[in-house]
Amino acid sequence: MRGDRRTRAKTDRWLPGLVAVVLLAGAFPAALAAPPPPAPPCDPVGERLDALERRVEGLEYTLDRLLKKVDDVLWFERVGDVAEIDKVFIPTVPNPRAEETYGIANERHPFKMWAYVFTPRDRKPGEKLPLLLFPHGGVHGDFTTYYTHIVRELMAQGYVVVAPEYRGSTGYGREYQESIDYGGLEVDDVVAARDWAVETLPQVDGKRVGILGWSHGGLIALMAAFDHPDKFLCAYAGVPVSDLLARMGYQTDEYRALYSAPYHIGKTAYEDVDEYRRRSPCWNAEKLRIPLLIHANTNDRDVNVVEVEHLVQALKAAGKDFRYRIYRDAPGGHSFNRMDTLLARESRREIWDFLARYLHPPRR
Repeated sequence: MRGDRRTRAKTDRWLPGLVAVVLLAGAFPAALAAPPPPAPPCDPVGERLDALERRVEGLEYTLDRLLKKVDDVLWFERVGDVAEIDKVFIPTVPNPRAEETYGIANERHPFKMWAYVFTPRDRKPGEKLPLLLFPHGGVHGDFTTYYTHIVRELMAQGYVVVAPEYRGSTGYGREYQESIDYGGLEVDDVVAARDWAVETLPQVDGKRVGILGWSHGGLIALMAAFDHPDKFLCAYAGVPVSDLLARMGYQTDEYRALYSAPYHIGKTAYEDVDEYRRRSPCWNAEKLRIPLLIHANTNDRDVNVVEVEHLVQALKAAGKDFRYRIYRDAPGGHSFNRMDTLLARESRREIWDFLARYLHPPRR
């Protein structure tokens, strides 16, 4: 009896485990043979919405192209009486992020860029005129008839004006726009337009070349002047983007995303301070070698005056000789001296006098 009790006790201890093993052994083959879980239900509405979103995004670039063509026609309407107008397609420097095809490396395939050329209609036969490079603003933007009155004033003085639609400009499709390289290769594009004009246009005096720009175009004018003092006699920068590190600090997340986008810098300023410094005029101020005039405005809601103040301080610290004026809450804010007001005309008269001192246009 005692032996039976010991046997039953042992059986009671291992019998539940044996039962579990048997059950698992039977379940394992059944699990292997079980059909896969059903696929998630089809969502035709969601798929159609995704396709529609892609089409709408594509239409944005189509609309930009259409608006560009309309504005191109308006140039002839608004300045055709005083200027001969051309639009040229020229090679610049390669896009290192472009898709390589047919085994042709990017360094063998330059970026192709549009540029406007304005020549005074009253130019005398054989006369050589000074050249002004005129990069537009941005971040993404283009050279439009917004600048009509400025181009007319430059024609009246006798300048040839070349306005490059550098990489990142709008109106030429997605690939063109997403080739943007703010403060980087876009500067090389503008310098390439300068070199093309000097080599190609018979009406240009290659020894009298200057550069001017506002906002993003002001940054390009500064960087081109800093990096290529042998190619420009003087430079003007109006309300210029000057310090990308400070700018990333006071701007919105949406604006910052334009720079950290995968097709652009690809990193935030937090992730790569040096990259944003490299693209900022105030951190390159020691390179200045040519005459420079800067304008800014204290009520600018685009380029906060703190950026230009930093640029001015950096130029002074580097011992540079330059001219500047910071207007006190001038009407118009960021656009104050590109408008058609008495103050704007007076401010531009200072610009024209400054440029004429070095470029000697036939009329002032």
